[in-house]
Amino acid sequence: MPELPEVEVIRRDLDREVAGKKIKAVDASGLRSIRRHKNKQAFIGALEGHTIKSATRRGKYLVMRLDGGTALIAHLGMSGQLLRAKSKKVALPKHTHVVITFSDNSQLRFVDPRTFGEMFVTPYLDIEDEISELAHLGVDPLEQAMSWESFGRLITTRHVKLKTLLMDQKFVAGIGNIYSDEILFAAGLRWDRTADSLSAEEVRRLSRAIIETLNDAVKYRGSSLADEQYVDLFGKPGGYQHHHQVYDREGQSCPRCYRPLVRARYSNRSTFFCEACQI
Repeated sequence: MPELPEVEVIRRDLDREVAGKKIKAVDASGLRSIRRHKNKQAFIGALEGHTIKSATRRGKYLVMRLDGGTALIAHLGMSGQLLRAKSKKVALPKHTHVVITFSDNSQLRFVDPRTFGEMFVTPYLDIEDEISELAHLGVDPLEQAMSWESFGRLITTRHVKLKTLLMDQKFVAGIGNIYSDEILFAAGLRWDRTADSLSAEEVRRLSRAIIETLNDAVKYRGSSLADEQYVDLFGKPGGYQHHHQVYDREGQSCPRCYRPLVRARYSNRSTFFCEACQI
């Protein structure tokens, strides 16, 4: 599933490539990907003739603000992709569910093999009413500056495992299995330490690791794993997987102490870490 860096890469691409474009035509292959609308005509009618003004983000939801006070929302789910095509002559990929054609004949396509993702149009001011989880969304590390002292006041009152807390969307927005492992390695902390056990120095390290890891991942345009389900707006895979320190590297040497990295199972997830370096 795309995490915060991958969604931020796509947001930046959208803001650069489709902001300012007028929507000429829309096609949807079925209702699954636009399931919040009663029918295809309702979705299509809410888009055709409108112009995308900007692309922003609320957690892992992409928000394309339209003229007229509405917004096109996209969530990639497990396998969704947003792809830009220079013209409609470019062949449609398999599992393309929504095609938005602009007045210059370029297209924005929503591709989703597993169909857990979605697109829908809603009044811009009603986004939190439509997406209830956004009303309780935690800190966005890529958009909200927070001192380590403020971060410490939030984290040290929580008696919960660090990995669980980092993946809690009500605490920090957008961090999943990949980046929680990478962040905790960068901070030198075990995944099963409880948040209220951290010293001031460890809080400082963790706060810095969150910001640096996520920004590095954006710089390398996200992580594409072996299935390459995540690609950017141009269909290209990310490059941060080549910089992973621990994730999916069981048995390989720790880049810090050279001991073998290990994997643990917790809540039906694999967690990768170094037993020697992370305490």
